[in-house]
Amino acid sequence: MPLDKRIAEFLASLAGTPAPVSLTDMRMATETGLRQLQGKGEMSGGIKDYIVVADDGHRIMLRAYKPVAANDGSARPAMLFAHGGGWCLGSLALYDQPCQALANATGRIILSVDYRLAPEYPFPRPLEDVYQALCWVYEQAHRLGIDASRLAVGGDSAGGNMAAATALLARDRGGPHIEHQLLLYPALSRDMATESYCEYAEGYFLTRDAMAFCWDNYLGLRRHPYAEPLHAVSLSGLPPATILSCEYDPLRDEAEDYGQRLQKAGVKVRSERLQGMVHACIHMSGLTPATGQLFELARG
Repeated sequence: MPLDKRIAEFLASLAGTPAPVSLTDMRMATETGLRQLQGKGEMSGGIKDYIVVADDGHRIMLRAYKPVAANDGSARPAMLFAHGGGWCLGSLALYDQPCQALANATGRIILSVDYRLAPEYPFPRPLEDVYQALCWVYEQAHRLGIDASRLAVGGDSAGGNMAAATALLARDRGGPHIEHQLLLYPALSRDMATESYCEYAEGYFLTRDAMAFCWDNYLGLRRHPYAEPLHAVSLSGLPPATILSCEYDPLRDEAEDYGQRLQKAGVKVRSERLQGMVHACIHMSGLTPATGQLFELARG
């Protein structure tokens, strides 16, 4: 279908705007720019911060968002969530509203991980932060009011990459049981040669050049299947997945290709294309009501 009208108008308004030059400027522009698109705040069942101590002694912040219906005292299903931002942008605070919206839509407690960012901390450190947070949540399930048998992983963009990789790590390391994986327009390969990369290389919010910058910061010149889950040798034995791609997104094809690979490996998959949407639409609820389809489909 056509690009959402309000998104099209927004993209037209960005034409000619100079791009931030430094990483510091990019981080500031991401925080302010995306926050302005989010619209009204979500009703909350409660937000609480926790600290996870990583294997190197670093204190990882973990922020829990309860759905509005989670006040009966029973153990809730939960989702460990890794935010997007190309592994080098984004923050817990930027995702306060999207994570609360996910909690309300799915009925799960969403636990957002403040993983360390590249290039200061390149692969595999951000991924290890996410995986170690998963292990901590599983071990502390009773304290957190979580049903450990109903623990999911999720994330958008680079966070979707790390959610998929965390599922691979849990399988390969004999880690916590993961009930489901929610992959929102995930980045899964640094090849950047698909049809959607060619068709939507620029002019649709996320650009090919921006993704090249992010991959370089995260991975350098290396290749690794935990950094690029689309190229993992085997996808068998992974948890069921919901994969949401965006129609006008360079990452669209690799997300859909991953769904097909999972299905061929015997994994139950629901793959849906968000019609008329662009990358990062989880932040665009204040721009267009059409982004509601993401939360509706995330409900499962």
